[in-house]
Amino acid sequence: MLEPKFLQFFLSIAVLILATACSDPETDGGDPATRAETLERAAMDWRERRLATLTEPYGWLSLVGLEFVPDGEWQVGSDDDMDLVMPAGPSLWGKLIIDAGTARFEPAGEAVSVDGRAGQPGELVKPDRDEPVWVEAEEVRFQVLARNDRLAVRTRWPQADSLTEFEGLDYYEFDADWVVSARFESHPPGTTMPVGSVLGDITEEPNPGAVVFEVDGREHRLEAVAAADGERLFFIFADRTTGSETYGAGRFLYADLPGDDGHTVLDFNRAYNPPCAFTEYSTCPLPPPENRLDVRVEAGELRYAGDPGFTDY
Repeated sequence: MLEPKFLQFFLSIAVLILATACSDPETDGGDPATRAETLERAAMDWRERRLATLTEPYGWLSLVGLEFVPDGEWQVGSDDDMDLVMPAGPSLWGKLIIDAGTARFEPAGEAVSVDGRAGQPGELVKPDRDEPVWVEAEEVRFQVLARNDRLAVRTRWPQADSLTEFEGLDYYEFDADWVVSARFESHPPGTTMPVGSVLGDITEEPNPGAVVFEVDGREHRLEAVAAADGERLFFIFADRTTGSETYGAGRFLYADLPGDDGHTVLDFNRAYNPPCAFTEYSTCPLPPPENRLDVRVEAGELRYAGDPGFTDY
């Protein structure tokens, strides 16, 4: 299962997709030109909503820190001599206590809140809760998250350079030919596959099946990860444009669960860059070997033109 390794990440992605997705238009029958126009309008709406979500004040572009913290006590504040330095707020925020997978924060004063309560201490790791427990002061907020049995402090700030200097998103021109029907081939219940991350971690992720589709008469296949919402299929893939025209660590794509006919639709015009294309403080999964397509997918989001996040790809 996605918890405790990647669930928080996938939940964030699922929220983004649910916020930016729109209902897929009818993809068969009718005039081809009308169909293409309908598909393009839907894709353009999707792009606008993706951009709005990405540039929210506390979205992925607001990340300014990701520091792994072993057991111990950590002084947090905006002074440079703090153990964990915040970009703004009081010189001393308070004390973070890490102990055997738990995290507790004790504020130094009323200027710092824990889960919305000013000056009150609180636990920061709550596995049964979907929403993060935020520690906040002024415009800065941080959370403690788990990554492969390690805890990390992730900090967000609306004044992050990656947000204030964001250069926008670029795409291939819309192409209705990249809206393809795919046959779903299910795996036995409980099937998993190893998925690596930009941090070097490898986790076993739920793998409900694969989709099979054709491009220019050739058959291709992508293994799916079960989306955190349980209502979609999630794909992490690379192709022959990866590392040149598109981001070097691959792209993401969601699709609906298969219908009664065992098929779903892959709209590669909605393939998009993971957060690590924009910030080094994300923990993106990487395409598994099975999802490295031997074809140029000239659709969807292009390589980011601004300052990159992870650059080792």
